[in-house]
Amino acid sequence: MSMTDAEKRVVDGTTWDQFCDALKDAGKIIRSSKAPQDVFNQAEGYRYLSRLLRGGLEGFLEFRDPLFPELRCGAHETIKLGADNPDNRYESATVSPDHEYRITGNRGTVDYLGISTIINKYASGGTMEVTGHVDARNMEIGPNGEIEIIISRAEKSGNWLPMGEGTNSITVRQTFQDRISENAADLKIERIGAKDDRPAPLTAEKIERGLMGAAMFVQGSATLFENWSESFLPTLNELPPADQAYCQSIGGDPNIFYFHSAWQLADDEVFIIDAPEIPECQTWNFQLDNWWMESLDYRHHTIHVNKHTAHYESDGSVRVVVSHTDPGVPNWIETAGHNMGTMCWRWIGAQKHPLLKTRVAKLADLK
Repeated sequence: MSMTDAEKRVVDGTTWDQFCDALKDAGKIIRSSKAPQDVFNQAEGYRYLSRLLRGGLEGFLEFRDPLFPELRCGAHETIKLGADNPDNRYESATVSPDHEYRITGNRGTVDYLGISTIINKYASGGTMEVTGHVDARNMEIGPNGEIEIIISRAEKSGNWLPMGEGTNSITVRQTFQDRISENAADLKIERIGAKDDRPAPLTAEKIERGLMGAAMFVQGSATLFENWSESFLPTLNELPPADQAYCQSIGGDPNIFYFHSAWQLADDEVFIIDAPEIPECQTWNFQLDNWWMESLDYRHHTIHVNKHTAHYESDGSVRVVVSHTDPGVPNWIETAGHNMGTMCWRWIGAQKHPLLKTRVAKLADLK
């Protein structure tokens, strides 16, 4: 029996060589002329590519079958991208609009639970269009937290999450105010009407598609967020509202209003953010990221603050202080060994989106 072209490429090593060449080419993104060229930031850049690769291999090779979807956590403490929120648990699953799906489980007590259908093009065009969205505030939930959500093109009664013609993925966001006391939602996804209970064996076409999809994900994601970081340079050490339409086009939550920019501090400087007005909202948070738009190491450092953890002034306002060393004031955000990077502030579920005031000061003057 003659081999297909894909089988020939697997057998003669072409598929693997093309995969490795694509990864090598991704290294050029880290060496972009506007990216920091020092050893520390370059080292973080290459670690970033390795993290994207781990996520890409899981997403495009191990969990890519829309006939047997599984919710997986694709962004976490050691896989980070696009100003990943330290307060979030992110999960995703591959789906197809040719089928219908059911999510079941328990809502838990996590502060915010939102689920979206999306068209994920991070591996090609750099966008992540939302085609449908529901969150726990408008779901029917059982007396003990039971949830059932139907995902389909055609409208259904009860909890219904629409899919579009190009929908290829589900994204679940769980946002915690207090991870210690809140219980995560426990959810699973299944294809409705499935008669076969085992996936088909691996084929040459699947391994080729998975490897190249992972490599393109590394290239596409790294390029997307490198370009975004570079666009923040004109507002260095300011924190203006981001382009909300653009945020939504690359996967932002429809309930969030975003502020993004870049920061840079000398060893004796601090960055002060004043939020004179905190609007009525589900929650809010601020986080510090590196140049590659990865959240800093929140396992070992305090690099973010939210509605629950923040200290408020007597007038209800909030001041956040970014500093290399402890300045002895509330709401200290650690730079975790960084002198520059990016940052994000979110108003989540707010009808008003007050502006923020920022300034750089000397640490000695603050004390």
